Amino acid sequence: MNMTLQEIQETLKILDSLDIEECLGLMQERMQPKLTDMEIELLQSCGMVTSENIYARMSVPPFPKSAMDGYAVCAEDIEEASHDTPVILKVQGEILAGDYKEFPYHKNTAVRVMTGAMIPQGYDAVVRQEDTDYGEEQVQIYASVRPYMNYCKAGEDIRKGQLLAAKDTRIEPVHIGLLASVGIDKVRVYEPVKVAILSTGTELCTIGQPLSEGKIYNNIAYLLAAAMQKQGVQISFMETCADEESLLAQKIQDALEVSDLLITTGAVSVGKKDIVPAVLGQIGAQILFRRANIQPGTPTTASVYQDKLILSLSGNPYAAYANFELYFWPLLASMLHNAAYDVKVDTAILQSEYTKVNKMRRLIRARAQDGYVYLPAQVHASSVINNLLECNCMIDLEANRKVSIGDTVKIRYFK
Repeated sequence: MNMTLQEIQETLKILDSLDIEECLGLMQERMQPKLTDMEIELLQSCGMVTSENIYARMSVPPFPKSAMDGYAVCAEDIEEASHDTPVILKVQGEILAGDYKEFPYHKNTAVRVMTGAMIPQGYDAVVRQEDTDYGEEQVQIYASVRPYMNYCKAGEDIRKGQLLAAKDTRIEPVHIGLLASVGIDKVRVYEPVKVAILSTGTELCTIGQPLSEGKIYNNIAYLLAAAMQKQGVQISFMETCADEESLLAQKIQDALEVSDLLITTGAVSVGKKDIVPAVLGQIGAQILFRRANIQPGTPTTASVYQDKLILSLSGNPYAAYANFELYFWPLLASMLHNAAYDVKVDTAILQSEYTKVNKMRRLIRARAQDGYVYLPAQVHASSVINNLLECNCMIDLEANRKVSIGDTVKIRYFK
């Protein structure tokens, strides 16, 4: 028997609230791993995850090179060199960075070299030019050197065959530099996770359009999309939807056709226009949970439709962002089998007054630094995001806990 919207809403109201760990566990159980891969240009791969081991195809540097401007020498030839008793060597020639010249070693000879230049075979050190008379045909050496001083050995940075990035590694800028060092221009990575964002609310206006009376710009979608794109997630769909059941049902299905996961914002509470959970029920989505024991974000809802997860967040910007940070990154880590996507959780010593005692577990925007955590924000309303510019984490405060300056609290860093 088909239930009416009102009947579905009444049924959803009585579902129990769950702790956030239970909520996350329910979603992770239903996540579909992202295992298809593709080849991509190296520079486009930052933030993505390798689908195979990547090894160095050459050593870096591929030849011994000079660490500074000076003269390549055999250290044994200038053991007695000093300012008072300089050693004189014949200069065989000059090698600049990028040159390839062969100067076979002969005793008591040197080769003028510049930083990065190849060091000829038989020479095992470089005397910096400041310790010479800068001679061209012969040079006076005023200081001794140890073997391999100012000398970069072949393979000193990277050895041929060295593992540069293991399978399931999230590619960071340093990986890009290492792979470029050995000439790798393409890598195989898992296809990016595609996320759809559907913001509900007749009051929402698309940015760039004139704002009419009673409307507000849809800032939440842009905040979430930017956070995800920064970590290599592809935004495959981003639209707003008026508070109309049939239109919302269609847009949910359209969004899921082009995404791996759907995030909705708004219309998840129990008001007259909070139709998202009920519409999910109407289209046949399986509700995993309807309420979470957390503030802000109590009405956060998760469901599964056509084997794809739908995470439905509050329409209040901070509530949406806080719960997005709470759930999305662990979910992404599960999808890509890579813990690097998860958020950092730590403890810190509270350095600001917070006198409110909350009946529910609470996420309080804050700033952590050097083991301490501060509350730079004076306004904690879930509709306000301006003060997030001063924050880098949330305090995860237990229900009914009274805290004072000097207490240790749990913090969750923003990604």
